Amino acid sequence: MFQVDLNSDLGESFGNYQIGMDEEILKYVSSANIACGWHGGDPMVMDKTVALGKKYDIDIGAHPGFFDLMGFGRRNIDVSPEEIKNYVKYQLGALMAFCISHGNKIQHVKVHGAMYNMAAKNKDFANSIAQAIYEVDKEIILLGLANSEMIESGKKFGLKTANEVFADRAYNNDGTLVPRGIEGAVIHDVDLAISRVIKMIKTGKVTSITGDEISIKADSVCVHGDNPEAINFVKKIREELKKENITITPISNFIK
Repeated sequence: MFQVDLNSDLGESFGNYQIGMDEEILKYVSSANIACGWHGGDPMVMDKTVALGKKYDIDIGAHPGFFDLMGFGRRNIDVSPEEIKNYVKYQLGALMAFCISHGNKIQHVKVHGAMYNMAAKNKDFANSIAQAIYEVDKEIILLGLANSEMIESGKKFGLKTANEVFADRAYNNDGTLVPRGIEGAVIHDVDLAISRVIKMIKTGKVTSITGDEISIKADSVCVHGDNPEAINFVKKIREELKKENITITPISNFIK
C-alpha cells in the first residue's frame, strides 16, 4: 500500500496583502506549512491560520525563511550557519506559541524559499536547521527536499525526516529544483504534474529537465496554493491519487 502526505505553504499573507486561498486549500491537504512572519505572515495571519488548521484537523508545520518580505524569502542572503540556526529557532518558537494557545502542536519544520534551496546543497546550513529543531523539540519531523543535505543532516542529529517532492517543479539531474528563472522550471500542465507525482510515489523515479531518469523518494507532495488554479489542482491531485489507491495522510502517521 502506498501512502503520502499532501502539504501546502500557507499563512503567507501580510497585513493588507492577501496571498493564496488558505481555507479552501486546507480542505484538501493533510499538512500545512505556516509562514512565521519573516518572508510572509504576521501575528494576526499566524493566529488565524493555526486556528484554521485546528478546524480542519490538519497537521501543522513551521515554515521559516529569510527576513525578506520584499523578496518573499526567495533571494539568497549571505549568512553564517549560526545565524541560520537562530533564525529557525526564532520563527519556530513564534509559531509554537500560537499552536500551544490553540491546543495544537507542530508536526514538522519545512524551511522556505532561498533558505530551503541553499540548505539542500550546503551541509553546514542543513546541519544548522537540523540542530535548531533538535534543540527545541527532537520529536519534530524535518521535511526537506528529497535526498538532499537536509535529509542527511536530520538523520545525523537523530530527527525523523520526510522527503518532499514537488508536483509543479522540474528537477535537475542531481535532484535539486530547477531555478524558477529557467524556462521549464515550473510545470503548468496539471495532468503532466499529476502523472509525475504518481510515478514518483509508485516507482521512486522522476524525469529530470534533461530527460534523464533519477531516483527520488516521495513522503510528502507540495502543492502550491497561491494562484487561482491551485484549488482545482489540489482537488484533482487528491482525486487521482485516490484512484491509484494511494492513501493521503499526514507524515506523522507513517514517518517513525
